[in-house]
Amino acid sequence: MSSPLAYAAAGTGFTFFMTTLGAALVFLVRRGQSRTLQRLCLGFAAGVMIAASVWSLLVPAIEEAEAQGMVGWVPAAGGFLLGVGLLLLLDQLLPHLHPDGDTPEGLPSSLHRTTLLVLAVTLHNIPEGMAVGLSFALAAQHGGDPAMYAAALALAVGIGIQNFPEGAAVALPLRQEGLSAGRSFLYGSLSGVVEPIFGILVVLLAKDIAPLMPWLLAAAAGAMLYVVVEELIPEAHLGEHSNLGTMGVMAGFLAMMILDVALG
Repeated sequence: MSSPLAYAAAGTGFTFFMTTLGAALVFLVRRGQSRTLQRLCLGFAAGVMIAASVWSLLVPAIEEAEAQGMVGWVPAAGGFLLGVGLLLLLDQLLPHLHPDGDTPEGLPSSLHRTTLLVLAVTLHNIPEGMAVGLSFALAAQHGGDPAMYAAALALAVGIGIQNFPEGAAVALPLRQEGLSAGRSFLYGSLSGVVEPIFGILVVLLAKDIAPLMPWLLAAAAGAMLYVVVEELIPEAHLGEHSNLGTMGVMAGFLAMMILDVALG
């Protein structure tokens, strides 16, 4: 498996597998325990995404821009804002519902409540899949630089690790809504299928968008941080014991930082 497409498929396939594995917790956790575990899971996912956005996306975006002769912060800042704007637009248009929420967001829709809950997390997974695909595409554009492939691998592993609690954070609220464990698991697993789709898509387009790579890396970072601030952190702090969500964020950030430095 030497092509960037194969690497991206393997990397995003791993992240999808970890989402599925996390969703399987619905078979092990009793309903009364799910809210506490959900806060921990969301906090951990937020911490991983914050660290990945900085070290795996923004820093490489700046370095790539400078290598192309540009002022490093310009495409980094511009791409970051584009990513935030894109997620803001999708947040306004795509019907979805957050756990513990009563009023759906986005355009009016007659979709079932459980479908709206799944769409909320599916929205998160789009920039994550793009981030992994872009990282492998960047490595390929640099002649298959082993260090860059190692960094892309670190990002895929980090996203995969945070997808384990994120998969649980989809399935557990669905179980809390009254769905069977089997259906909750299925919907939780399917919420991650967009990652391989978008990860492979950006690799297929990479040859035509090479000059835009700094902007795209930064856009993925902006989109991921939008999700963290808009949704993951607030939802991780729902309920009485908000310190559980905070400790989850710290643990996720630390895990991704160590992973990125050790493998990158």
